Amino acid sequence: MKNIIIAGSSRAGKSTLARKINEELNYFVVSVDKLVATFQGAYPQLDIRLNWNREKTTDNLAPFLGHFLGMFSSADGHGLLPYSHGAVKGNRFVLEGGYFNFQKIMPILKTYGIEELKNNFLLIGLVQNRKTVEEFVSDFKKYDTEDDWTYNFNDDDLRDVSEDAISFSRSMFNHLVKYGFTIYDTSSEREQVLDQIVEDIKYRYRREE
Repeated sequence: MKNIIIAGSSRAGKSTLARKINEELNYFVVSVDKLVATFQGAYPQLDIRLNWNREKTTDNLAPFLGHFLGMFSSADGHGLLPYSHGAVKGNRFVLEGGYFNFQKIMPILKTYGIEELKNNFLLIGLVQNRKTVEEFVSDFKKYDTEDDWTYNFNDDDLRDVSEDAISFSRSMFNHLVKYGFTIYDTSSEREQVLDQIVEDIKYRYRREE
């Protein structure tokens, strides 16, 4: 079974879906947000930061993601290591997050022999293109935990974040379609949609056995 990339907009269900895949299919979960937070703490000079300039963070993170995906998904590291150290049979991961610039990631993946994302990864895009600002605000209040950066925001701040989320979701949709992602809209009945995605993955897994 292929490694999985889950990309999409804020609060679309990326982390929840990754957790479901971990629980039911035993994939290791890699959170892009946690990678960004790690870079922010360890290498602040790289300008890879949470809750800052999304475009700059995404661009600055792209080289790392390109090499990460290439190194752990190609058969042998494509000659970049002195010994065979590529994909391990049965050791699969799901990478989830919103900081993806595949225009910058793809040239790096090609150095690992990966010409098309869809040939090497199961690509899942989550968007919420049918939600209003007020519906976004309601979901922030419903789903936020203390780990979320918007947890203590007031309603006005949440509306600002929600307006940005709507714009980002639409631009992310076009980006993901371009690179072959299967798109799911979680604007409504989010849990049911996520459960269906897991069932779709299981079906593909059975077909490949």
